[in-house]
Amino acid sequence: MAAMSVIGIDFGNESCYIAVAKAGGIETIANDYSLRGTPSCVAFSPKNRILGVAAKNQMVTNMKNTVFGFKRLLGRKFSDPHVQKELKHFPFKVEQRGDGGIGIRVNYLGEDNVFSPEQITAMLFTKLKDIAATALQTQINDCVISVPSYYTNAERMALLDAAGIAGLNVLRLMNETTATALTYGIYKQDLPAPEEKPRNVVFVDFGYSSLQVAACAFNKGKLRVLATATDPYCGGRDIDMALAEYFCQDFLTRFKLDPKKNQRAFLRLLQEVEKIKKQMSANSTRLPLNIECFMEERDVSGEMQRATMEQLCSETFTRVERTLRAILHNAKLRPEDIYAVEVVGGSTRIPAVKSLIEQVFGKNASTTLNQDESVARGAALQCAMLSPAVRVREFSVADVQPYAVRLAWDAARGEDGDMEVFPAFHAAPFSKMLTFYRKEPFSVSAYYSDQVPYPDNFIGQWNIRDVQPTAEGESQKVKLKVRVTIHGIVTVASASLVEKKQDSSQTDNVDMENVNEKESNQEAPMDTNGASQEQQNGPDNQEVREDDMKGEPQEKQSWTQRVGQWFSGDKSKDKSKKVLVKTIELPIDARTHGFSLQDVNTYMEQEGKMQAQDRQEKERADARNALEEYVYELRGKLSAGEALHDFVAEDQRRRLVSHLDALEQWLYDEGEDQNRQVYSDKLSELRTEGEPIKQRRLEFELRPGALDDFALSIQLTNKAVDQFKAGDAKYAHLSDADIQKVLEASKNALSWVESARQALAHTPRHQPPPHTTHQIRQERQSFESIVNPILNKPKPKEKTPPPASAAPGDAQPDGQQQAPPQAPNQPHEQMDVE
Repeated sequence: MAAMSVIGIDFGNESCYIAVAKAGGIETIANDYSLRGTPSCVAFSPKNRILGVAAKNQMVTNMKNTVFGFKRLLGRKFSDPHVQKELKHFPFKVEQRGDGGIGIRVNYLGEDNVFSPEQITAMLFTKLKDIAATALQTQINDCVISVPSYYTNAERMALLDAAGIAGLNVLRLMNETTATALTYGIYKQDLPAPEEKPRNVVFVDFGYSSLQVAACAFNKGKLRVLATATDPYCGGRDIDMALAEYFCQDFLTRFKLDPKKNQRAFLRLLQEVEKIKKQMSANSTRLPLNIECFMEERDVSGEMQRATMEQLCSETFTRVERTLRAILHNAKLRPEDIYAVEVVGGSTRIPAVKSLIEQVFGKNASTTLNQDESVARGAALQCAMLSPAVRVREFSVADVQPYAVRLAWDAARGEDGDMEVFPAFHAAPFSKMLTFYRKEPFSVSAYYSDQVPYPDNFIGQWNIRDVQPTAEGESQKVKLKVRVTIHGIVTVASASLVEKKQDSSQTDNVDMENVNEKESNQEAPMDTNGASQEQQNGPDNQEVREDDMKGEPQEKQSWTQRVGQWFSGDKSKDKSKKVLVKTIELPIDARTHGFSLQDVNTYMEQEGKMQAQDRQEKERADARNALEEYVYELRGKLSAGEALHDFVAEDQRRRLVSHLDALEQWLYDEGEDQNRQVYSDKLSELRTEGEPIKQRRLEFELRPGALDDFALSIQLTNKAVDQFKAGDAKYAHLSDADIQKVLEASKNALSWVESARQALAHTPRHQPPPHTTHQIRQERQSFESIVNPILNKPKPKEKTPPPASAAPGDAQPDGQQQAPPQAPNQPHEQMDVE
């Protein structure tokens, strides 16, 4: 069961998919509506939250309290220009919070509530978690969640916070294109060997709100992402908006109706143009668009064909082409270096997009992968690889950090220094160790040095505390580990103070520990303050060294002993002495994006209360529905000609139907919003009248069969008696007394059955029967307990005569004794053995 909880979540702007790694492979989980895709929608009502499919279904009728598109708001501030642009698409109210963040105002439980995009995302994750738990019949904790490859530190940390609020343990935030590449590569059996030239494949993910392209190199058992190219603001919804704008102008001209002035009408128009867009992908003829009761109780109609759509969306397709060409530049590949171009995402079904791919890469778009589910499948595979509960074929995945990262620090002389720690498309996860020489606490800050789709290129600031000069007043060596984590988040993972002390008392038995950096092999010091190399070596100057640490290095222990060479001024007199290296972990104060631990705990508690409210409302609704269903069912069956009509007296039936009518009226009036116990009590009261009627009908249907079974048992018994009287050898061992006892029991049983039939035939159906099915079966069992032991009595076995002993000395050659001689023409004795 532990293996069953290995899931991958494709968190999309429009819909989400969940995949699970099982012994038989990767499966996509269907939700409670038997759909594989769950809409990324969260709605609120006066009684509960509505999540997923149900939220999408009531979007038009409850649009002020139905939240969607929140994936693009994660980790951002209200003043963000991108957020201000997104607000034009939202019918719900978005406002600025006290900390400058985004607040989504909705009416929940009859009160105004303000939720952050992270909280809304956590609500959706709660729904996805419940879907997976229901499908797999086990608790869900560990998962891998996909993210767009262009996400920055702020957005990735916001997504981790949302997952934490929902109670999910995220093993990895995996780039969507990387997850797709993993789905493609792990099943390929014909990949080049590790020592051969890799196979380059380009993956194009054109979804509802963004375009992502990645170039990947495959070898057997290995995937390496070469580069990515993205357009975060180019997606299928841009095509929808262009078509909607066209029809708005058309309706304004022909019908004098402006859908932009009516949010509900415009929302309906967007839903219809999305349908016609999908139809145009498969059909180039002129297609109709019809919407009934669109605005002012008027119907509207229009038409469009594919050529018109491509003309309207020419700017969007130009941006697509620009991004496709950018991947060739970023990955330093030529079209002839590319083996295949795999497409995923709903918008890649548009013929114009496929034509652009063929035009840029010189190859037809390949649809090997499931265009909707491949990201979730790749995430589930990665989760299986990271989980110890599942065995998966070895397949290494090397991702990239898409943006260049610089590190800046304050210098002792007031001159700040900085350096590029990770260039663009550097391998990830990855760690680098930087060495500083300091006398006092200091701080470092990380920034994106590239253009990023985020208004602020600040990543974080880390203050390293408890740094003091040596006893001689010199600078101490401080090592900082800067890491791009498995989630793609840039952070300062640790800081340590390295102290060396000469120890002449050490013996030759010194424990050695391999470390990632050796003092004798460090790179040349980087001149961070513009000073000369000779000046840099002075104890009072800043020095920072950079050492690449391939992959994720092991953390060093706090005490490490190394052997170093100590040279006196006279090199001819080398003395080998032990050096004790003391490594002290330094505390770090971090200022980065994301919620504080206290905020996350507060939101988790709030989410727990909302889940309890949802459960309570579901139980209340289920109890009400059970009562309503019982009322309709019972009243329908009491009607003339129906199943229960004859099983209740006329006066009782009229009174009961009147009671049911009153209950129905109550359910739609003052009983509309009662608590669960009220409905349960009324249902129990109603069952005390309805169940006896149902039981009488059930008895009426089952009794003939029970009586027939009893009569058949008597008939078989009488047949056995007749066989005894006919001299059948089967019953020859029975005595006359036994048969007499059987005859009496059979006679009594037959008399009881006949009297029971008579009594039941004269009893009205609406009255309790004089004999129940249970009593008939008991009488039959009692009868059979008398006759069966007698009729099945075993025959007595005859004794076998002992063999005649052979004369002494008559032993046969094989050691067997000779059989006694028989008289001539005397037949062998036959024995019946039963």
